[in-house]
Amino acid sequence: MKLKKIILAMAFLMPAAEVLACASCGCSLNTDIGTQGMGMSGGWTLDLRYDNLNQNQLRSGTGTISQQQAANTINPKTGQPAEVEGFTQNNYVTASMDYNNGEEWGATVILPYIMRTHMTYGSDTVVGDGTGWPTGANGYSSQTNGIGDMKIIGRYFGFAEQKDWGIQFGVKLPTGSNSQTVTGNSGTTQAVDPGLQLGTGSTDAILGVYKFGLIPQAESWGYFANVQYQAAVKPTNVPSNIAALNSGTGASSYRPGNALNVNLGTNYQGWDKWIPTLQFNYLYKTADSGTAADTWATGGTLLYVTPGLLYQLTSETQVYGNVQLPVYQNLNGIQVAPSFIASMGVRVRF
Repeated sequence: MKLKKIILAMAFLMPAAEVLACASCGCSLNTDIGTQGMGMSGGWTLDLRYDNLNQNQLRSGTGTISQQQAANTINPKTGQPAEVEGFTQNNYVTASMDYNNGEEWGATVILPYIMRTHMTYGSDTVVGDGTGWPTGANGYSSQTNGIGDMKIIGRYFGFAEQKDWGIQFGVKLPTGSNSQTVTGNSGTTQAVDPGLQLGTGSTDAILGVYKFGLIPQAESWGYFANVQYQAAVKPTNVPSNIAALNSGTGASSYRPGNALNVNLGTNYQGWDKWIPTLQFNYLYKTADSGTAADTWATGGTLLYVTPGLLYQLTSETQVYGNVQLPVYQNLNGIQVAPSFIASMGVRVRF
């Protein structure tokens, strides 16, 4: 029974590609592991995961929207024509190191490496004048590679003898750069939007609770649940080079929106090496705030279903893959979103 619980916990360490709606022209999904380290046995675990998502679907509310419709929309927060985005291609390599003392506490350090390419047409000066889409006169293209924001998440699970539930508490640190600039289509230097930077520049607090176990009367089936809340406790002023470019608008502060993430799932353990999983991932995220933020086209409510498969190479090594598919999307303003996320990785206990 204990061995099955350990396998169950490790299976659900498979990242759920947690959905976090970001800025309109930033990542609409955040695939950092936030539910890492639920195993019962002590020791170290290294997880290395690759995620691919292409935000090429322009959406508003619960439906899609064409670029022409976006170009003819007024941003109610600014009174100006809305930005018309092209795409954002994201590739993440995320390393996670976890330690569990096997008794009552554990901790995980999570560090992503981000490779991102983005293109935006910009916005019309006046609706319908063509200075934005399709000419792209006010747009830009950007490409960046680098370390993102680090998370350190501790947990305490000494409440029950089974060690099958616990609380999480942690912090997201501003280790990713937030000072990228590009040369726009007009030839002038432009600040990359806050949601497209490698980091948010903020320090965030993370709180959560989790529970896992075997489904009664069905020993080959397990379940998992995790609720996690993340909020910026120390927002930031944008870097001086970005503030200088924004000097005419006074855009110098940025605070990412708060996020509530709920993950529910089940898995099947009746096979020797293969463990199929199915998860549902829900997120509610408030809009970003601050003078440099897009306070209209950020945040929203998302629900995804994530089928996955884990293979036990050895008693210490597992490989896994999953695909996250949208079930419901209700995005604020106009944002680009992916039609799916593909993930694959390897996990080693030692």
